[in-house]
Parts: sequence; C-alpha cells; structure tokens
Amino acid sequence: MKKIYSCLCFVFLLSSCYSPEKNCKQFHTGTFEFESYLNGELVTSTFTRNDTLEIDTFQGSVDTSSVRWINDCEYIIKNLHPKNIAEKKPLHIKILTTKDDSYTFEYGLVGDAKKNKGTVIKIEN
Repeated sequence: MKKIYSCLCFVFLLSSCYSPEKNCKQFHTGTFEFESYLNGELVTSTFTRNDTLEIDTFQGSVDTSSVRWINDCEYIIKNLHPKNIAEKKPLHIKILTTKDDSYTFEYGLVGDAKKNKGTVIKIEN
C-alpha cells in the first residue's frame, strides 16, 4: 500500500509540473479571424495586427486599437477612436495555448475579474 501511495504521489507531482509549450511570438503579427456568438448568431471578426497596432473589421465597421505587449503571451489593446464610454476601457488578453495556426486566449476588461475565452485562427502572415 505504501508503494502504491508513493507511486501516485510521484505521478501527481510530475503531472502537476507539466505546462504546455506555447509559441506566442508567432501570433504577434499577421491577419486573424475570430468567431463568436452575438444574439444567438455566429459572427466573424477579422483583424490585422503588427507589434503596436490592431485593425479590426466587424460587420463593415473598422476600428483601430493600440497594442502593448506585457510579455510574449499577454497584451493590452486600447481603442484609439472610442465611440462611447465602454470602448474607452482597455482589454487584457492572455494567450493560454497555441497550435500551428491558432491560439486559445482569455480576455476581459483591465481590472475586471470577469474573463471570457475564445480561439483565434491565423489566416495570413
């Protein structure tokens, strides 16, 4: 029984230290697509990002935001031309996992505990 307990503790210790490898730098620039549900309908947003700017196209409307990288996998975007008070608040985005051409991320307003998750697909370098 003692050997089984020791083995289980060892396996748990090894598995708790595992962290999936992320290659966030490859997603700093390029053109991307993000799908989400809005009022029960699946909608697509396309955006192009370089190191300091992000240009978002959604339902014929174009918005430009500044991009400030905190580290390789986290950044803050802030709308440069907000149309209302809600658009003035910056978003904190944290890349959680990466794959060949996509990443899963968590996002929320800066300072807000509520977070959402999404997946972005890179469609062009």
